Amino acid sequence: MQVALFITCFNDTLFPNTGKAVVSIVERLGHQVIFPEEQTCCGQMHFNTGYQAEAMPLIRRFVEIFSQYEAIVSPSASCVGMVRDMYRFAAEVHHDTKLANEVALLAERVYEFSEFIVNRLGIQDVGAYYPHRVTYHPTCHSLRGIKVGDAPEQLLRAVRGIDYVPLTQSNECCGFGGTFAVKNADTSMAMLGDKIRHILDTRAEVCVAADNSCLMHIGGALHRQRSGVRIAHLAEILAAQE
Repeated sequence: MQVALFITCFNDTLFPNTGKAVVSIVERLGHQVIFPEEQTCCGQMHFNTGYQAEAMPLIRRFVEIFSQYEAIVSPSASCVGMVRDMYRFAAEVHHDTKLANEVALLAERVYEFSEFIVNRLGIQDVGAYYPHRVTYHPTCHSLRGIKVGDAPEQLLRAVRGIDYVPLTQSNECCGFGGTFAVKNADTSMAMLGDKIRHILDTRAEVCVAADNSCLMHIGGALHRQRSGVRIAHLAEILAAQE
């Protein structure tokens, strides 16, 4: 299968190793990965902050670039949610019937990384080896948005050598929420404090998630507290081998 990598601007700029890990795993499983260099931001940041008209050129560009591929995979549940849940709404609001139809055909081929591996390919064991104590934070977009279910945990539990520890009250938000953390800093920090406490209670060496945006928020607090707990995207764990 030919798989297009939708890296997202956030990962491309701040967490490039996540994209490399996704490519490594998908190729390990026998599929060809294509990276369309023309891709840009999916428009989520603009759309969610009220600049919906400004997001439309980005939406149209995404559809134009990725429509030709059989499967589009991304290591960001929030950006996948933007494409699958908001693109058609945006097209309809702007009375663009052609775009709405194109989005309907494209959206069903856009996958978050873990759901692509587990649900599309039917694989849980990707041949990873990671001898560390790990806990997993399910981000809001992956849990309540695109509903990846327990796909990330299925993949983690199949990793050889791992000591996987479930996170208490894992379904609680970490407080990031994009600009929410900026506009509602006090509330965000209170939510983050609860999340950090639960992570530390697991005595995990590494906190894993399927969105680097939330991991950046969590990782900042863990670093400031000198906790010694590292953060890692799910793909980076699964890419590790002996």
